[in-house]
Amino acid sequence: MYPFDYQRIDTQQALSAAQQDQRGQTGKQTSYLAGGTTLLDLMKLGTLAPAVVLDINGLAHDYGDISWSGDELKLGALVRMSAAADHQHVRTDFPVIAQSLELAASPQIRNMASLGGNVLQRTRCNYFRQPGWSACNKRQPGSGCAAIEGVNRKHAILGVSDHCIAAYPGDFAQALIALDASVDILGANGTRTIGFDQLHLTPGTEPERETILLPGELITAFHVPTGPWTKRSLYLKIRDRESYEFALVSAAVAMHLEDNAIKDVRIALGGVATKPWRAREAERQLIGNRPGLPAFEAASKIAFAGAITRPGNRYKAELGQQTLTRALLQLTEMEI
Repeated sequence: MYPFDYQRIDTQQALSAAQQDQRGQTGKQTSYLAGGTTLLDLMKLGTLAPAVVLDINGLAHDYGDISWSGDELKLGALVRMSAAADHQHVRTDFPVIAQSLELAASPQIRNMASLGGNVLQRTRCNYFRQPGWSACNKRQPGSGCAAIEGVNRKHAILGVSDHCIAAYPGDFAQALIALDASVDILGANGTRTIGFDQLHLTPGTEPERETILLPGELITAFHVPTGPWTKRSLYLKIRDRESYEFALVSAAVAMHLEDNAIKDVRIALGGVATKPWRAREAERQLIGNRPGLPAFEAASKIAFAGAITRPGNRYKAELGQQTLTRALLQLTEMEI
C-alpha cells in the first residue's frame, strides 16, 4: 500500500469536493469510500491509486434508509446489501432484488458493501486488476486489450468492442435495470435523476469511461416503481460454484401474466455483457404470447443473437440461452 490522504466528510463537504473536482482545482485523484469492498481491493493490487480517499459514511443519515410508498420502493445508496436483502417489502414485493443481493459475495461482504458502491464495482477481468499486464485499455487507454487474444472464459459476449471485452460483474444492477429503476445523482449543481439504464456505458472506443458520472458526483438513491410484474420476479445465477463466485451467466426476469398470456415481461442479463444488459428485443418477442417452452426458447435465441464470442467464452451464448429459458419457466411456476 502507498500513502494517501483520508478524510471523513458530510454532505456539504461532498458537494464542495464535487465542485473542486469538476473545476479541476484539486489536482489530485480522489475516490469515495463507503463499504470499501471494491476500492480497497484495487488499491492493494495497485490498480487504483487515489491520492485522496473521502469517507462518505457520515452521509448515511441522509442516504441510508429504505422507504416504501406503495407505488415505489426507494433504496438509499448507503443502505448495506444485507439490509436491503432482508427488508420485508423487498423480499415479498421485489424478490428479484432480494435474490440478486443474497446471491452476491459472502455474508461478511454483504454486511459491509453499500448499494451505491455495488452498482459501481469494477470488472473482475484479471488483465485490468493486475497492473503487471500492460495491455488494458480500461486501465491504460490506448494500450490494447490483452483479453481479446488471451484468457477470456469469463469475459463478455454482448456490448463488446475491439477495445474491451471485460464483463460487468454485478448482480444487483441486473435487477434494477429489469425493473426500470431510476437513480438520484448528487453533484456540484444539485441532484439529478436519470433512468438506471443510462448510468453505465458500453466500452466503445473509450473503455476507461464506465458510467456517465461526472468527477465528484455521488449516487444517493435508487427508485424502483411497483408494477404487476414486480412480485412475479426472480434472479437466476449460474456460476462455477454455489457461493462467493461471480456469474458466468445470470438472468433477472419479471413478468405480468393475465388470462394465460404475457402482458408484460422484463429481462436483464448478467455475466455476459460489458454493462447491465436489458434484452428488449426478447421482451417484445414474448409480449402477447402464451407462456411456455417454445416461446421462451425463441426469445432466448433473440436475446443472444448479437453475441460476439471468442474461443474461450463461446459456451456463454448457449449457456445464456438455457439460463434465460430456465428463468422464464421458473417465473411462470411462481405462486404469488
